[in-house]
Amino acid sequence: MDPILSVVVPVRNESENVLPLVGEIHAAMEGGAAFEVVYVNDGSIDDTAAKLDQARARFPALRVVTHVSSCGQSAAIRSGVDAAKGAWIVTLDGDGQNDPADIPALVEIALKDGAAAEGGLHLIAGIRRRRRDSWLKRVSSRIANAVRQALLHDGVTDTGCGLKVIRRDAFLSLPYFDHMHRYLPALVIRGGGGVRCVDVNHRPRRSGVSNYGLFDRLWVGLSDLLGVAWLLRRAKRPVVKSDR
Repeated sequence: MDPILSVVVPVRNESENVLPLVGEIHAAMEGGAAFEVVYVNDGSIDDTAAKLDQARARFPALRVVTHVSSCGQSAAIRSGVDAAKGAWIVTLDGDGQNDPADIPALVEIALKDGAAAEGGLHLIAGIRRRRRDSWLKRVSSRIANAVRQALLHDGVTDTGCGLKVIRRDAFLSLPYFDHMHRYLPALVIRGGGGVRCVDVNHRPRRSGVSNYGLFDRLWVGLSDLLGVAWLLRRAKRPVVKSDR
């Protein structure tokens, strides 16, 4: 029987976080709906692949998708969703800052209120209650979210949170582009789906370093934001009358 849920975790050079996080995910998910865990190794050059092999020895149902070279977080998420078997996708960052203990609450909302494929609830977005990042990251994120809200009006205060639950079919119907994971709420709304926000925990990074630099995100983010704003303006959703 195919799982109802697929937990997709993109990682790049997160070797020390693999084993603890895989264990936490399974602890949070066991006893609930049928699930699988899909890790996407996005061209890591550290011991991430070896740690994933160790994790599979402990959790045989763990699946691993490997990118030969790094293609970025959005591409990794897309590869994981492509490979996933669940009707609902749970995404979370591989650095351990998202708390897997929050997953069941988001999944409960998805399974209860997300039954309608057309016009129903397609995305449950985590909102970090208290960012456990540096002052500079918090301030830059606050500014970026304010600018994004002014252009996209998606009603979400924290699109940078990696913990989300989304219908697999809804995700695969979205326009794909690099960095699209940062704009999932706006893209889902553009496609006619509903979005709900839920407060979640946020933890300090336990080990490793971020794969994102401040100025990398700033300049790329500005061009992406303008592109998404263009997509929203050009969207047309006709009301279709069935011919019976």
